[in-house]
Amino acid sequence: MDLFYVFLFVALVLIAFFLNLRSGTDEFNAASTLSDVDELKRFKTFRSNYLLVFCLMMAGDWLQGPYIYALYEHYGYTVGDIGHFFIMGFGSSLVFGTVVGSLADIIGRRTASLTYVVSYCLSCATKHSSRYWVLMLGRMLGGVSTSLLFSVFESWLVAEHNRRGFPATLLADTFSKAVFLGAGLVAILSGLAGNLLVEDLRLGPVAPFDAAIVVMLAGGVLVLATWGENYGDPNNRRSLGAQLMHGLAAIRTDRRIALLGAMQSMFEASMYTFVFLWTPALSPGGQKIPHGLVFSCFMTACMAGSAGTGLLVRRYSPQRYMGLVYGAGALTLAVPLFFHMERRKPGFGGSSLVDNGAGGMSVSGKLQLLAFCGFEACIGIFWPSMMALRAHFVPEELRSTIINIFRIPLNLFVCIVLYKVSAFPLSVMFGVCVGMLLACMVCQSHLNALTADEKHGCPLPITQTNSGECRRGGAAAGRVSVPRIAPLEKGGGKD
Repeated sequence: MDLFYVFLFVALVLIAFFLNLRSGTDEFNAASTLSDVDELKRFKTFRSNYLLVFCLMMAGDWLQGPYIYALYEHYGYTVGDIGHFFIMGFGSSLVFGTVVGSLADIIGRRTASLTYVVSYCLSCATKHSSRYWVLMLGRMLGGVSTSLLFSVFESWLVAEHNRRGFPATLLADTFSKAVFLGAGLVAILSGLAGNLLVEDLRLGPVAPFDAAIVVMLAGGVLVLATWGENYGDPNNRRSLGAQLMHGLAAIRTDRRIALLGAMQSMFEASMYTFVFLWTPALSPGGQKIPHGLVFSCFMTACMAGSAGTGLLVRRYSPQRYMGLVYGAGALTLAVPLFFHMERRKPGFGGSSLVDNGAGGMSVSGKLQLLAFCGFEACIGIFWPSMMALRAHFVPEELRSTIINIFRIPLNLFVCIVLYKVSAFPLSVMFGVCVGMLLACMVCQSHLNALTADEKHGCPLPITQTNSGECRRGGAAAGRVSVPRIAPLEKGGGKD
């Protein structure tokens, strides 16, 4: 194996370890953020409980990821059929996931978390059948589960954190640790566990899905035993239709929420598109590359980004640095534009990945790999920072609803990409991603301008009179405010 991969992985591990160590030594000052030792102990217990649950739920998701495509191939399905399965998953998240995610604000986030466990376990159970309609049903359930995973746990955490009276400054720190562990360390360990089950123990391609059921059930038991219920607004129990309409109204009347949602949708769309493109970009001629090690490099880079966020959010507002993150992401995904201008042959995901005698990844492939690790680091920063921004701006009673509404354009875009992924040169696809990331920069600039106006006495959404007075307008007058996260005003004592 080329030592380049080993050196890169070791370097990323050292960077992630150093940043995490710095984040730990730069831990919040209990005397200034928590009133006494008992409160500090309560917070650490609360945070540890949430992180354990979140990691178990993420492990259930990560165990499946590397083996879904392989399982469908094992059952003898064609490339076209597999593409349809994936489209069903994202389409289900677009349609049903939005509805189920909105219900979380009505029926309760704890109940919705248990619904995630049930739906994803059923999805995993369908993998024991090779029947087309059963596997389609499994993908539909998986799409619903994904929408729940990325909305209800965050919504429960924010509401419970505030209900228990913990300082808002500590919320972003919890988000950073959740991404570091759940999207980094757990991903790597899950990949190793899946490889052990399939390759070493030879338990077959369904084994990772059975393991996912076990860890998600363990997480479900922990939720049942330790989590209390919370709602969007227990004093105003709306119907599902009314909940969705209120969510849309909040987006329409509050430009800050609309801008946040646009950034969420475009960045995640770029991220999911990157998932489909990195393999043909690194091996356009069918070079044989160590996919497992490359994936581990990506996850370690993501861990480094999330560990670095733990340092950033204690010093700066996410609004101050997220524009730079989007710009860095655009630069990293612009690198493949210099190497992939040709049109590819039709096929799902590009050329066949066989060793063509090229001796592994080319020099251009290695340069792109370095750039892609940079993009993964941006992803590691994006997740906790966006969670902190949502906790700051999105109304508590509509949190899960609004998060899932903004997954609609994301899932629609990914479905189109899946359907047309082989119709355009890689340069076009990466160019679209770069364009969306640059658009995120513009949105962030607009958000910063709006909040600067707010600090000068014009809280949004507003209408402004000719005399310059600020007054609330329309439906926004009834908007429930969210407790501010201190780093968004001042981070670590710095403006």
